Amino acid sequence: MHERVFDLYVDYLIVSTGQTTATGLSRLSDETVSHDEITRMLSQPRHTSFNLWFQIKPVVRRISSSQGVLILDDSISEKPYTDENEIICWHWDHAKQRNVKGINFLTLLYYSDGTSLPISVQLLAKTEEYLDEKTGRLKRRSPVTKNEYARQMLLYTRSLKLQYSHILADSWYSSVETMQFIAKRLKQKFIFAIKSNRKVALSAEDKLCGRYHCVNDLEIVPGESRIVFLEGLDAPVVLARYDFTNGDPSSGTLYLISNDTTLTATAMLDIYKKRWNVETYHKSLKQNASLSASPTRTRTTQSTHVFAALCAFVKLERLKLLTATNHFALKNKLYISALSTALDELRALKIRYGLDSAFA
Repeated sequence: MHERVFDLYVDYLIVSTGQTTATGLSRLSDETVSHDEITRMLSQPRHTSFNLWFQIKPVVRRISSSQGVLILDDSISEKPYTDENEIICWHWDHAKQRNVKGINFLTLLYYSDGTSLPISVQLLAKTEEYLDEKTGRLKRRSPVTKNEYARQMLLYTRSLKLQYSHILADSWYSSVETMQFIAKRLKQKFIFAIKSNRKVALSAEDKLCGRYHCVNDLEIVPGESRIVFLEGLDAPVVLARYDFTNGDPSSGTLYLISNDTTLTATAMLDIYKKRWNVETYHKSLKQNASLSASPTRTRTTQSTHVFAALCAFVKLERLKLLTATNHFALKNKLYISALSTALDELRALKIRYGLDSAFA
């Protein structure tokens, strides 16, 4: 029973354009599914990597490729009006440069040949309370860091036998521990962005002598690369610099490093550009899968809703493969179809009650 209701709820998240509630779904189903059935389903914990893998495994096996990549990134599903708990709390939003209230979730995304699939998703639970010495306020924190979660998620993929070439992430995940873990424990290649204040040695001798330089002090020609030794990392890495101009028109500099020392600067950037697909995933999850649209309040019901939104994204991705139509176009098609049905119903009502014109 719960599985049938859960699948209906997933479809509801795809077609919905507003808040997704148990009452709303019950009414939409002509009350063939009761409000209580939906509430009980949402109260059943099901948000594990195994459950997610069960949903995506057939698609992964179909699109798996040695040119695929794994992408690490996190995002925030904003919940400004929901009561605070261990997963709905305040987080720093790097894009907005301020704290926002919501659910911070970390995704390990598999991308191959135009298809994106969440392999593992972790909700960051801030279960510890502490007194902030600067503000004197009681705050929350997680006992596990994002990099620690990232390493756990990457370790989990070993049993899945995925094909991929590199692991990609922004500078938030470029800790020495994570890079060492990927290179030594997983024996895989990574391409990470790093901050300009990271320190590198220009030779093995300089590394032994402790002669390090900040990356932004190095004379690296944009678009070229060089072999360096990152502080704290055992093996050499290739470092490349890229200057870019935004549309606003601000400019900036991107530094990439990789333990795949065979890569040229151009090849490294071409692979790293695949990381942008995680941003598309985040956008579709929020706009097409109703990620932030649930008024549920408890940790369990919110977690189940997030898992359902992930399943909705996977269902949209499967439809994209079958129809060659992206998520936003699919959602728009459903919306137009709903409007057309509503218009037909209105016309029928007008005829029934003799409203032949808008001014009758």
